[in-house]
Amino acid sequence: MARHLSLSARQDVAAPGSQPEVVSAFWKGIDVFRPLALAYAAYSLWDRPHDLVRPTLAWLVLAVLGVWTVFLVFYRRRRLWLVVVELLLAAGAILATRLVDTAEAIEAGSRTLPTFWPAAGVVSAAVLLGRTGGLAAAVFIGVVDVVEVGRATPNTINNIVLLLLIGTLIGYACDLAREGHAKLREALALEASVRERERLARTVHDGVLQTLAFINRRGTQLGGESAQLGAMAADQERLLRALVSGTSPADTEATVSGDVDLRQLLGRYAGGRVHLVAPADPVLVPPRVAGELVAAVGAALDNVRVHAGEEAQAWVLVEDDGDEVGLTVRDNGVGMPAGRLDEAAAAGRMGASSSIRGRLTDLGGTAEYAGREGAGVTVRMRAPKDGGRDGGAR
Repeated sequence: MARHLSLSARQDVAAPGSQPEVVSAFWKGIDVFRPLALAYAAYSLWDRPHDLVRPTLAWLVLAVLGVWTVFLVFYRRRRLWLVVVELLLAAGAILATRLVDTAEAIEAGSRTLPTFWPAAGVVSAAVLLGRTGGLAAAVFIGVVDVVEVGRATPNTINNIVLLLLIGTLIGYACDLAREGHAKLREALALEASVRERERLARTVHDGVLQTLAFINRRGTQLGGESAQLGAMAADQERLLRALVSGTSPADTEATVSGDVDLRQLLGRYAGGRVHLVAPADPVLVPPRVAGELVAAVGAALDNVRVHAGEEAQAWVLVEDDGDEVGLTVRDNGVGMPAGRLDEAAAAGRMGASSSIRGRLTDLGGTAEYAGREGAGVTVRMRAPKDGGRDGGAR
């Protein structure tokens, strides 16, 4: 119960707009119920003045309840002390029935002076404090009813059961509404955080990551000290990509030293005119195999950028076939005439023969070109995940 009270202490001073719609609707319903219940109590008192001992006192009690009802119409803040005062007023009005009614009428089961008006206090406690507050308020009013009658009559027990049901169920509904409202705010905050991370990731991807990826590819192609510089750029790129994607340090370490997810490494190329199509599950390969495959895809995309045309689009398809991995780089550029690869190799341009086919051969795999003028070029690469250590060139 202490948890509910501390929670409510924060909620009852909150701005009205911060409450769930269900809770606000209950407050509006109570504001309508309270004057209607008071009007019924006044009608009941007016309908039976002949058997009252002190009718003036009875009207005075209803007048006090009326002042409180009007006050709550204009005072819109719902605080714990207001609920306590309302319950005490309701208890006082119930006990005042013994002062204005005869003992015979009370024992015969006549209505209490405030009739249904105390239910407003029970519902208010349920809305403000949840099911615990509603249950406590219902028990309190129920005990007062028993004290007023002097014993637990069937009519009194019936009223107590109704109050217990109302207080518990409405309080439970408000608890669920507040929990759902809190989860919704958490979800919205998380969504905003993810969007900001994605925005930063796009900014980094379009700038720093692309630059590091280019340094890695060019360094690998040039060899020597440039290859070492490219490897350093690749490591920094992986760490930075893990940072902007929210990967934990343990996952980052696994990316650097253990099997790596080929999808994430190829993600460096995605963006702009390059589209990556990968399976939902990770495609795990050893770092050496991943490095060679990523470099081969980078070389193929370099060819697209240089030879396919300024408006050409490229698609990189990743396939996980169990023991093998398949990569397809396809573009919709100007295409390639027959014999172009042989001419490039004879001229000393080693992009296709060395950077792509040579790497796949070293891994125990294959690289096949298909294309014609005006219809783009497709490069299909396949390699075993173990890098051909059981039967490949290495």
